Amino acid sequence: MRALQYRLSPFGVSFGHWTFLRILWIRDGLTQKELSDLAGVMEPTTFSAVKAMERMGFIERRHLPGNKKNMHVYLTDAGRSLEHVLVPLAEEVNEISADGLPDRTLSLVRNALVRMIENLAHEEETRATLVGDAGD
Repeated sequence: MRALQYRLSPFGVSFGHWTFLRILWIRDGLTQKELSDLAGVMEPTTFSAVKAMERMGFIERRHLPGNKKNMHVYLTDAGRSLEHVLVPLAEEVNEISADGLPDRTLSLVRNALVRMIENLAHEEETRATLVGDAGD
């Protein structure tokens, strides 16, 4: 994280903003709640980050016609153009961190990390179901 943050900072992008930008580069126009869920952070955290990124000119928030309830987050041209600059920086960090590791080792580590994330997501879903059932 520190290596990537060092590379992002000249562009005024924090590691937290990087997370949201990555999501929006893949799926622009999400609601703030969807963005929170995909980033795995609480909605107040997303709200603060979105406000900051809006001030920086990376995103804009707007309602869809006929729907005043949900606020959707869209990349601006400036936010979209960052992808071509910042993604190579992240790839560089990944290459540096993996230097000297055999492909098999990298594959095992990545698979283990994905499994750990899946386990935590499953546990979170189970907990939410139990809490929801308790309220019935």
